[in-house]
Amino acid sequence: MWQKKDNTLYRSFTFADFAEAFGFMVKVALLAEKQNHHPTWSNSWNKVEIWLSTHDAGNTVTEKDRKLAEAIDKLVG
Repeated sequence: MWQKKDNTLYRSFTFADFAEAFGFMVKVALLAEKQNHHPTWSNSWNKVEIWLSTHDAGNTVTEKDRKLAEAIDKLVG
């Protein structure tokens, strides 16, 4: 579930291992490129954290962020 955190949408994802987490990141990267809207994120072994905000709108949450979050959610079911 996405949380509003410090003017971002935030969500943490946990996977079975590094390969699964990295595969997820590749899928998110392709979505982000397609939408021309790129996340701030981090990865540590099996954990991926994502922060979404629209930088050219003053680092606030916009419809672009909600749309990308919805697309990311579809990747994990």
